[in-house]
Amino acid sequence: MAIRNKTLIIGVGRLGIGIANRASSRGEDVIVIDPEPSALARLDDTFNGFKVAASATDLFALEHNCEVKTVMKAAIVTGDDNLNLFLAHLLSTVYEVPNIIVRFNDPDNGPLVKELPGVRTIYPFDLSLEKFGEIDNQGEDK
Repeated sequence: MAIRNKTLIIGVGRLGIGIANRASSRGEDVIVIDPEPSALARLDDTFNGFKVAASATDLFALEHNCEVKTVMKAAIVTGDDNLNLFLAHLLSTVYEVPNIIVRFNDPDNGPLVKELPGVRTIYPFDLSLEKFGEIDNQGEDK
């Protein structure tokens, strides 16, 4: 059995870049995968992880280039909810990645991964609404 010690970031948009750069700066063994080489080029110069220019639906790339069987935690943050849903199921049930965070734009997708072991969800809408409420409440206190 392989030692699980890697962090996998799927999707290298603004959020994926931020997560990858932060994990890399903490000394984590980071692998990022995105089909667009230009997205990978936007990572910080100090990023010292491994970059894979491929689709995360390419099982060969996941197994051989990303070493998915050694992944301890994954962040699935593409802009496509359907792709994120598929990848959450794949990483959880097939590759048994123990810690997965998946971003959904539509909160209605959350129940579709609720029973998957190790999968947690985030929703930009909910996070933004929460932050707005915090800022709005601070304004009332002044």
